[in-house]
Amino acid sequence: MRRGRGLAVTAWVLGPLGLVLLLGSLMYARSAYTTATVRSGSMTPTYTVGERLFVERVGGERIRRGDVVLFSAPERYGSAGSVIQRVIGVGGDRVACCGGEGADERITVNGKPLEEPYLQDGVVDETHRQYDPYDVTVPEGRLFLLGDHRLNARDSRYFLDDHGGTVPVGAVQGRVVDHRAVPIALAVTGMLGVPVALAGVGFGIAAFVVRRRSRAVPPAPPWAVQQV
Repeated sequence: MRRGRGLAVTAWVLGPLGLVLLLGSLMYARSAYTTATVRSGSMTPTYTVGERLFVERVGGERIRRGDVVLFSAPERYGSAGSVIQRVIGVGGDRVACCGGEGADERITVNGKPLEEPYLQDGVVDETHRQYDPYDVTVPEGRLFLLGDHRLNARDSRYFLDDHGGTVPVGAVQGRVVDHRAVPIALAVTGMLGVPVALAGVGFGIAAFVVRRRSRAVPPAPPWAVQQV
C-alpha cells in the first residue's frame, strides 16, 4: 500500500464534506430565511422597535390566522417598504369590529370572539368600535391584517375602501418565526463545516509530505541489510 494513502483518503472525505456543510447551510439559510428589523411600534408589545426578526420565506397561500407576516405594500406605505402585521382573517373569513364592551370587547371572526392575549394594554379596537366599525368579508386570495398595538397601527382598518383593507397573498414575503432552532442549527452546521474542511486540508498536506519523504529516501539495497 502506498505510504500516505490513508491520509489522502481522509483528506478527500473531510475536505468536500466540510465544504458541503458550510456552503449547503449558507445556501439553504439564504433561500429559506431572511431577517427584518422592526421599524415602528405597531407590533408592540410582541416586537419592539429595532428588534431583529427571523422571517421564514413562505408563500402567502401557506399563511394562517394568527401568523405574523412580513409583506410589501408600497401603494399604502410608500418608502416604508416592507411591513410587519398579524393575520386576522384569510380568504372567506368575515372579520367584524366589535363585540362586547370594555374588558369584554372582542373582534369577531366568522361570528366568534377572537382571543388576543398579545394586544398592547388589552386594547382591541376602541376607536373603530365607537366611530368607524367595520364588517369585512375577506376576498379569496387576500388577507386582513392588524397590528398588535391597535392605537398605534396603520393597518387594514385604515384602507377599508381598498378590498376591505385586505392585501393580496402575493404581497407576503415571509412569516416571522419566534422559534430559532432551525436558523441556529443551520448556523452551527455551517460553522462545523469550517473545522472539518480545515482538517481535510491538514490531512491532505500530511499525505503530500509523507509521499514526498518516501520518494526522497530510497530503500536500502539488499546487500546493505545486515544479516542476522
